[in-house]
Amino acid sequence: MIDIKLIRENKDLVKENIKKKFQDKKLVLVDEVYELDLDLRKIKKEADDLRQSRNKISDEIGNLFKEKKIDIANSKKEEVVNINNKLVDLEKKELELEASIKKKMLLIPQMIDDSVPIGRDDSENVELEKFGEPTEFSYEIPHHADILESLGGLDKISAGRTSGNGFYYLLGDVARLSSAMISYARDYMIDKGFTYCIPPFMIRSDVVDGVMSFDEMDAMMYKIENEDLYLIGTSEHSMIGRYKNQIIKEENLPITMTSYSPCFRKEVGAHGIEERGIYRVHQFEKQEMIVICKKEEEFEWYNKMWSYTVDIFRNLNIPVRSLECCSGDLADLKVKSCDIEAWSPRQKKYFEVGSCSTLGDAQARRLGIRSKNKNGTYYLTTLNNTVLANTRALIALIENNYQEDGSIIIPEVLRKYMNNLEVIKKVSN
Repeated sequence: MIDIKLIRENKDLVKENIKKKFQDKKLVLVDEVYELDLDLRKIKKEADDLRQSRNKISDEIGNLFKEKKIDIANSKKEEVVNINNKLVDLEKKELELEASIKKKMLLIPQMIDDSVPIGRDDSENVELEKFGEPTEFSYEIPHHADILESLGGLDKISAGRTSGNGFYYLLGDVARLSSAMISYARDYMIDKGFTYCIPPFMIRSDVVDGVMSFDEMDAMMYKIENEDLYLIGTSEHSMIGRYKNQIIKEENLPITMTSYSPCFRKEVGAHGIEERGIYRVHQFEKQEMIVICKKEEEFEWYNKMWSYTVDIFRNLNIPVRSLECCSGDLADLKVKSCDIEAWSPRQKKYFEVGSCSTLGDAQARRLGIRSKNKNGTYYLTTLNNTVLANTRALIALIENNYQEDGSIIIPEVLRKYMNNLEVIKKVSN
């Protein structure tokens, strides 16, 4: 949510930002908010004037009673009653206008950074840098679902019976490999000075409203029936929600945390759920990182965060690249974002395995996350990044470490989490 002062002082700038995101249908919101804000400030001034008048009359009444001028004092009391009645109506209008302004403000996109490339959708994202040479094999790489099944590590048929499409069982050494990746990612982040956390896996609606846009919520979140609770789609949401309505001491900044959680997603939209494999599913596990910092530290942390993900994947023998997300591909709360994509030797192309974003003060404004200095309180900046999502990372790992005999070489950094196992071999039928 942007600062309403920006709409008061530079409506055209806000409108230009909306156009950059190709959301012209939202342009009308800026003028509507501007007019509602004028009405609200007018009513607030009228109410303040009435309160001053009431205070003045109340002082007069006290003096009149002291002077035994009872009739005049009583007539003045009638004036106070009338003022109070007017204030009740004005305060009601204030609340209605504030609610209407907030509802519309939540729909206006965050101001994007000047460095963000302009484009309509993810097809216009810009490659920044490649890390590692794409793996070339002299033999065919099967579909990841076939590889996992040949290792005795995937059962989607049974998951379909228990839970439906979009779910899966990971089994045996493949399940151990998945857990090893998460454990390695956790320890990597702890070594970088991040505090490890296992957060709540459900959050209330006011936290959902604070961390994401309505469109994102509808496409992602599972609602718990008859309760004000949602299953998290990423632990970033409950991690940021932890600081709701808090004033964080400057000496405690920046806050750097890494969190483990299962993630639950409806995956509504054009992409849909993948029938065969585990690339797009309803449930997966993820290691996440969040940073809460001062505005001036925003991009220093942004660049550190996505570079950590690159380093982790390179240590898993997986070539990756970074992509700058264009304006039309940014969710409404994001200031700037980049995707990390892993190389698929089977498809001979890159695919997304993580995303790093700064949201400026958008989440902080919605949730009331502030700090304080000699000049007063101010909103903080929030950032988040995927350290490692187990399903997509697993696909990248098995494809890039696949051997001609169907076995998988376990990257050296993971072996200590798997009792020094070096290879996962095909199971005999």
